[in-house]
Amino acid sequence: MEALTRVKDFLSKQNPPVEVIVLNADTSTAPLAAKALGVEVGAIAKTIVAVGKSKAVLVVAAGDVKLDFKKLKAVTGEKMRLARAEEVEELTGFKPGGVCPFALKKPLPILIDESLERFPVVYAAAGSPNSAVPITVSRLLEITGGQKCRVTE
Repeated sequence: MEALTRVKDFLSKQNPPVEVIVLNADTSTAPLAAKALGVEVGAIAKTIVAVGKSKAVLVVAAGDVKLDFKKLKAVTGEKMRLARAEEVEELTGFKPGGVCPFALKKPLPILIDESLERFPVVYAAAGSPNSAVPITVSRLLEITGGQKCRVTE
């Protein structure tokens, strides 16, 4: 199943269902997504895959912050690095530029960074480099079962 279709199907089954926006513009990076959606870069919920020796995690953070690997180690209990493109696709079922925190290929711990709480609505990718999911942080936590934490600078 195509990644975008998988995400739409997953989100349509939520109560209430969550909308997916498909755009005629590239949303594969936080700055591009912000421009396409007409929002500030921080309102883009970038999804990052980090891997360690024994586990991988998905970090969802504001588009204008950087991952702090010391804070990430404190939360995960091990040293982590950014996943390579092939690892991202293998773990999530999504290609870089369209990685979202829903409908993952394999279950992963999801860390929702507090940097997103500045915004009433954030925009996560929906499985393709031209899609977005407008969602509140509380709903993001609810749907993903994510852990709220601070792993950014």
